[in-house]
Amino acid sequence: MKKHNFSAGPSILPQEVFKEAAQAVLDFNNSGLSILEISHRSKDFVAVMEEARSLALELLGLHGKGYQALFLSGGASMEFVRVPYNLLKQGGKAAYLDTGTWAAGAIKEAKAFGETIVVASSKQDNYTYIPKDYTIPADADYFHCTSNNTIFGTQMQSFPETGLPLVCDMSSDIFSRQLDFSKFGLIYAGAQKNMGPAGTTLIVVKEELLGKTGRQIPGILDYAAHIEKESMYNTPSVFAVYTSLLTLKWLKAKGGIAEIEKANIEKAGILYEEIDRNPLFRGTANTEDRSAMNVTFLLNDDSHTEQFDSLWKAAGISGLNGHRSVGGYRASIYNAMALESVKVLVEVMQQLEKNI
Repeated sequence: MKKHNFSAGPSILPQEVFKEAAQAVLDFNNSGLSILEISHRSKDFVAVMEEARSLALELLGLHGKGYQALFLSGGASMEFVRVPYNLLKQGGKAAYLDTGTWAAGAIKEAKAFGETIVVASSKQDNYTYIPKDYTIPADADYFHCTSNNTIFGTQMQSFPETGLPLVCDMSSDIFSRQLDFSKFGLIYAGAQKNMGPAGTTLIVVKEELLGKTGRQIPGILDYAAHIEKESMYNTPSVFAVYTSLLTLKWLKAKGGIAEIEKANIEKAGILYEEIDRNPLFRGTANTEDRSAMNVTFLLNDDSHTEQFDSLWKAAGISGLNGHRSVGGYRASIYNAMALESVKVLVEVMQQLEKNI
């Protein structure tokens, strides 16, 4: 039976990518070697890294605008540390928006480096909305936000206008919608939600922002050192970078971000329409802040849980359980999620309604 994978991450990737990556595990570029065993210094993999870095900038519209793309290890959680290490000046301050678990994690790490101001938070309401109308200190070294909150199903629909460097964790919605990415000074995204397998993180940084903290940064944590070594300061996650490149090439062939955004809007619209129509369900996030990537919802009557769970599992649906912080259900509908899979979930929800 076909599986419909709604997992929040590691998550679904395009079938074409799975097939090409699987072949490379057996024989990469007809070399007689697996992608898992080739040297990261080999000509073939250096070409992969160069193309992946270049294509990331191309898709974001940042070529020739002073940005560098890196594929580093440690996940987005490592960037919680690297960002203040590289951008928060000694004696300076940083401004953060608290919209969920991962934003809170970034705030916690930044506090180890200097004054960290939380400009607004929706924690008191279990992160069901994105705070608005907050004031960002003009003397902060940067402003940090999380564009999409995987656990709570909220997404920033707009970003503040500020003269400060804008830093954004885009782990769960990178490459999913059109934005003016040149407004951001630094973007980072763990690959495992919308770009590739777990093991690498994309960082896109405006190079002119670096080297101004007044502190000595260990090489492995220094963005400038990674740029100098062309994202090869240490052994990169070879397979994760290669598979991310395949996904980026797939996205470009689909028409890039502009085309995938149309598909994402359609998928999210169909699912949210059913949640709002069906009397058995309700969404958890405020309507105006709903995520197009992670749709969180609850049953209005928990006594229907067993029947609903049986229905969606029988339909070949996987990974639908919500995070323990929210409960209920979470349908992660990233770029590679087919419209067909979303329709299967909607049909299951309608079947439950008929059965009750």
